[in-house]
Amino acid sequence: MKNRNKLVSTAISSLLALSATAVATEAYSAGPPLEKCFGVVKAGKNDCGVKSLGTACQGTSSKDAQPDAYIDVIKGNCEKIVGGSLTAKK
Repeated sequence: MKNRNKLVSTAISSLLALSATAVATEAYSAGPPLEKCFGVVKAGKNDCGVKSLGTACQGTSSKDAQPDAYIDVIKGNCEKIVGGSLTAKK
């Protein structure tokens, strides 16, 4: 009887943990819309970049305010940042 109680308890705990994870994931993915903001990122802190211009992955920007590296910002905020651009500059 004790083994059965442990099994049921473990199953319930697992279901609760999975449902909490699903709720957290859904809340994260339902965040505000984002846009790419080029030219404002600190060296090595970019979210990604423009492959043809040389910064293809996260953390690869080599200087501050690199014109082809971007960070994701809440939509509508990029153009409020000094030097921010919605398109990559060469």
